[in-house]
Amino acid sequence: MTGYRSGVPDNWFVDPVQLGVPGVRRPLEGDDGNPLGWQTDALCAQTDPEAFFPEKGGSTRDAKRICTTCDVRDQCLEYALQNDERFGIWGGLSERERRKLKRRAG
Repeated sequence: MTGYRSGVPDNWFVDPVQLGVPGVRRPLEGDDGNPLGWQTDALCAQTDPEAFFPEKGGSTRDAKRICTTCDVRDQCLEYALQNDERFGIWGGLSERERRKLKRRAG
């Protein structure tokens, strides 16, 4: 008799740590020098991108709710401010909110 799972390859299991599941990702060798390495742990990378780039007048509530629990929210906001991101929700803030933040800091 052949193996119980004759049609399943031996390497069918994918370790979630290797996939980069937020909060459990092991830093890759040489990953320290990657300024965008934080994106691997971003919750938005695990969800529907349309929530983070709504149509004009569309709701940002779902995206902002996801951002509140994201481990890399600060890095995300910092990136958006440094790179003058004009669209979408970054670090839990809309483009209008980021502009207001920059004016107050400026």
